Amino acid sequence: MKKASFLKKNGLSISLLVLFLVFWAGQALTGWKVYNEELLEDNGKPIPFFDYLTSGHFVSATFENWESEFLQMFIFVVFSIFLYQHGSPESNPIGEKDKKPDEHKSPHWAVRQGGLIKWLYANSLSLTLFTFFLLSFAAHSWGSFRHHQTEQLLKNENPDFYFDYIGSTDFWFESFQNWQSEFLAVFVIVYFTVFLRQHGSPQSKKVDSKDDAYE
Repeated sequence: MKKASFLKKNGLSISLLVLFLVFWAGQALTGWKVYNEELLEDNGKPIPFFDYLTSGHFVSATFENWESEFLQMFIFVVFSIFLYQHGSPESNPIGEKDKKPDEHKSPHWAVRQGGLIKWLYANSLSLTLFTFFLLSFAAHSWGSFRHHQTEQLLKNENPDFYFDYIGSTDFWFESFQNWQSEFLAVFVIVYFTVFLRQHGSPQSKKVDSKDDAYE
C-alpha cells in the first residue's frame, strides 16, 4: 500500500494554518488603515505598517479574539469529561467509563513513567489550552490598555493606570462580546450534531444513524 505524502497526512492542519495566516495578514492591513484614519481624525500622525504591528490597537484586536477561542476550547474539553449531550458525537456516551491508561503497554514514554509525569501528559491538552488563554488574556489586556492610553493622550487627558483600566467596563465589554459568541458556536455544534448531518465529516454522525446514536 502506497504511503500517504506529508501534505496528504497533514492537509487539514496545514490548510487551517494557511487560512489563519492569510486572514491575520488581512486583519493587519485593514486594521492599519483604520487606525491611521482614527489617528488623523484625532489630529494624530499616521504610523508605518510595521510600527502598527506592535501598537496597542493591533495587539488588543488580535489577542482579544485568541483569548476567547482558547477559553471556549478549554472549557469545552474539560466540561465534556463529566457533562453529556445525549446523541451528540461531541459527547461521551452516558454511563461509559473512561479506561485507565496501561502504564506498562503504552507506547508513550510519559504514560510509562507514571506519577506526576503521567498526570501532566493525561491532562496536557486542557493545561495547554488554559495556558494559551492566560497568555492571550494578558496580551489582550496590555494591548487594550496601551490603545486606551493613546486615545487619552490624543484627547489631552491624563492616562489611566493599568489596573484601573482592566477593572473598567470598557475592557470587560471587549472580552464578554467575544466570549458569548464562542460559547454560542460550541453549543450549536454540540446540539445540532444530534439531529443534523454532514456526509463525509468526522464531526458528524453517519447519515443513516439514529439521532440517539453516538457514532
